[in-house]
Amino acid sequence: MSDFSVHQAAWTNRLKETFGPTVELEDEDGTTSVFDLTAEFVVGDQSYAVLQSVDDKSEEYDILKVVTSAEGNLELVTIDDDEEWENIAELYDEMTFPQDDI
Repeated sequence: MSDFSVHQAAWTNRLKETFGPTVELEDEDGTTSVFDLTAEFVVGDQSYAVLQSVDDKSEEYDILKVVTSAEGNLELVTIDDDEEWENIAELYDEMTFPQDDI
């Protein structure tokens, strides 16, 4: 069960307005990968971005936190807390594929 509800979330587009429809991310080994910015949403005061690799044709996605650096720049960071990631992934699924009340 998610700690968040669809009613607490709102779609946003700050990253798309800033960077466009794709972003390049560099991993810890220095390898750069390109991702489609699939969706963005905010829950409370925390923003999240849903990314899909342009090279991977599967429907798998990554969800990252959107944070503002000390310099005021938008940055994407990994969600380290497993429970938070599970809750946010479940919330995104609910937002994307709403269940009809029976």
